[in-house]
Amino acid sequence: MVSTVTEGRSLSELATELDLDFFLVSYTDLLGGTRAKLVPAAKIAVVEANGACFAPFASNLGLGPDAPDIAAIPDPNSLIVLPWQPNVGWLASDVYIEGKPFLAAPRMIFKRVLEQCANLGYQYKTGVEAEFCLLKKTDQSYQVADALDTTSRPCYDQLNLMRQFDLISTLVEYMEHLGWEPYQCDHEDANGQFEINWTYADALVTADRHVFFKYMVKSLAEQQGLTASFMPKIFSNLTGNGAHLHMSLWQGDQNAFEDEADGMGISAIAYEFLAGVLSHARGLSALCNPTVTSYKRLAASTTTSGSTWAPRYVSYGGNNRTHMIRIPEGGRFECRLIDGAACLYLAQAGLLAAGLDGMAQHLHPGKPLDGNLFARGSEFPDLQVLPANLPEAMQCLQQDPVLMATLGDQASNTLLEFKQQEWNSYSAAITPWELEQYINC
Repeated sequence: MVSTVTEGRSLSELATELDLDFFLVSYTDLLGGTRAKLVPAAKIAVVEANGACFAPFASNLGLGPDAPDIAAIPDPNSLIVLPWQPNVGWLASDVYIEGKPFLAAPRMIFKRVLEQCANLGYQYKTGVEAEFCLLKKTDQSYQVADALDTTSRPCYDQLNLMRQFDLISTLVEYMEHLGWEPYQCDHEDANGQFEINWTYADALVTADRHVFFKYMVKSLAEQQGLTASFMPKIFSNLTGNGAHLHMSLWQGDQNAFEDEADGMGISAIAYEFLAGVLSHARGLSALCNPTVTSYKRLAASTTTSGSTWAPRYVSYGGNNRTHMIRIPEGGRFECRLIDGAACLYLAQAGLLAAGLDGMAQHLHPGKPLDGNLFARGSEFPDLQVLPANLPEAMQCLQQDPVLMATLGDQASNTLLEFKQQEWNSYSAAITPWELEQYINC
């Protein structure tokens, strides 16, 4: 477990102690892409001090080819030894330009909000449920990797789960070795879809681990000739990939969200935080659902299983998965808005900023709703509906001053520009559906 040995040690010392020959110095761009350089352990001291240099135009940070190099300065506390390549250590990095923090980098954005949270005396802790699909590439497209995984309601199916035992058990073994404490894994609601749960932690640790988890799953799947995808909606008739986030605020060892006297087991602060998330939900969609395809998950009609498991309304309730916010037990709540394409640095930055705003304004979310909102949502005309597409979500983000301030001018302007380009490209594409529908016009 690397986290027990990093404190107070240089990366050079860690390389010697852990028999590392290389470090993979990685950072995340505004579209959630991970960029990295492979640094020999003999040269890591210079990189730890000054960063690994990258041409910024090569990644999605909104900088032109005339911009000076960015420096990715690795965070030793994020060190993860690749279980399948144990002479290589992976590092999350903070981005600097000309010696100053680059404010538009996602990890830097999140760290700014975490600092605001810490200044109020709280620590933000989260756990993520990362869903992914195992696929095989065909000549034309992709199909579910397991040809026998065809039932209409495959969730928790034992046979489908155990046919992928080699890959799933290897992932769990590696996560145990890394000290993540995985505790459950299952076949999810779509054919070929799986989920592995690991123990919650400080929110920055969770975000770093989520980046590495996606890299690890994809790498191990490739070794088996498969494609692992976290795409929000892969098949129109099947449930999409979510990344549900469980969250709480802590003061030392005390969970500030817990109140045993409350009917739902959460405190007044938790209700204010929750209300803040709800009040900014439509703008948060742009950060939690960042792609064109994200809205085919949110706005989906019923799938072959009978449910999409994705929220449609800005609502909350108890242990009820038809709401955007679910309170499964005292002391925490789950945001079901986030999908597999989300950059967890940006999504968590937005959620935390929204929650802190709710606390600052002493907002209250109103009464929780009961019943199946997938079927009964239209019975509540006062409920806000989540954005139906990417342009609507980006407009909601642009109209949300708290979230725009959280991102900062450069990141928000860059993100809006990238997403407009993405929508324009999508709108210009001719799909097979269109050909089939209109070829005889």
